[in-house]
Amino acid sequence: MHKQKCVFLDRDGVLNRELGGYAYKLEEFEVLPRVPEALALLKQHGYLLIVITNQSGISKGIFTKEDVLACHQKLQDSCDSLIDDIYFAPGHHTISASLSRKPDSLMIERAMAKYHIDKNQSWMIGDVKRDIDAGKKAGVRTILVGEHHRAGTHQIQAKDLWEATQLILKDIKKPA
Repeated sequence: MHKQKCVFLDRDGVLNRELGGYAYKLEEFEVLPRVPEALALLKQHGYLLIVITNQSGISKGIFTKEDVLACHQKLQDSCDSLIDDIYFAPGHHTISASLSRKPDSLMIERAMAKYHIDKNQSWMIGDVKRDIDAGKKAGVRTILVGEHHRAGTHQIQAKDLWEATQLILKDIKKPA
C-alpha cells in the first residue's frame, strides 16, 4: 500500500490564536492569519493535514467535549474543511495517566497507522516543546513556530504556519 505524507499540526498557537488559557469559547476562537492559505498550499502538494491537540480542560471540568468539537467545526469552516482529521486528548496528568497527551506520541502514532503515513515524509508543527517532543517520538521532522522563541531554540523554527509551510515546500523541492 502507498504511504502518504502528512503535516501534523498543534491547534492553539499554530492554527488559532493562543489565549494564554483555554480556547474553547466560539466567540474567542480565532483562526490565525494565513492559516487557510497555508493549509491549502500543503494540500496542493499532497499532504494529509491532521491536528494533534491536548484538551485537558475537559477532564478538569472547565469546558466540555462539545465545546471542543464546536471550535473544531469553526476551524474546519474557516479552512474550507481541508483538515483530514483531528485527534485530541481530553485527559490531564494530574487526573489520569494518558499516553495520548503530548509530549507522548500516541495520537500521532494512531493517525500514522490509520492513514498509512510515511514518517520520513511527514512533519509536526507546534508552538511549544511538548509538541516538538511528540513529533520526535513519532519519528517525524519538527518545526517550532512562534515569534516568542529565541533563535536557535530548535533546529527548524518559523514565525508562523505560513512560514513553516514555505520551509516544508522548499525542503521537498531539494534535489535528492
